[in-house]
Amino acid sequence: MSAPPALQIREANAHLAAVHRRAAELEARLDAAERTVHAQAERLALHDQQLRAALDELGRAKDREIATLQEQMMTSEATVHSLQAAVHQRDKLIRQLQPRAELLQDICRRRPPLAGLLAALTEAERLGPVPASDLGHPPPGGPGPPLANSTGEEVDRDPLQPAVFGTTV
Repeated sequence: MSAPPALQIREANAHLAAVHRRAAELEARLDAAERTVHAQAERLALHDQQLRAALDELGRAKDREIATLQEQMMTSEATVHSLQAAVHQRDKLIRQLQPRAELLQDICRRRPPLAGLLAALTEAERLGPVPASDLGHPPPGGPGPPLANSTGEEVDRDPLQPAVFGTTV
């Protein structure tokens, strides 16, 4: 076997050196890519951890808000029941007082004529009875003229008793 010529050896050495450089360059790029991937993985892990912590806090806040709202709902329901009971009691009281209110309204409607009648009776009482001598009648104890009521009907009265105004109220 013969030795390869020097030119072939140099070309082979140059080729080997180029392959070696290329392998070194690729290893350097691979190391850089691995560092980048590792840094990205760390950032993603940190970001994931932050997101999980935020999600956990949101869950706790949601639970607290739900508990608060449930408590408010229970308080509101108790208030509603209390108010419904109060309304029921007031409705019952209104039903009890309705006949009395109607009676008072009736009394109020009748008050003006009644006040006029009382005023007239008071005036009649103030005037007192008419003396028998002013009427041209026989002395007291004697028969007097028959009296009629306000409707014009005859009154069934003992003619020996004089008419006297007065109130019984």
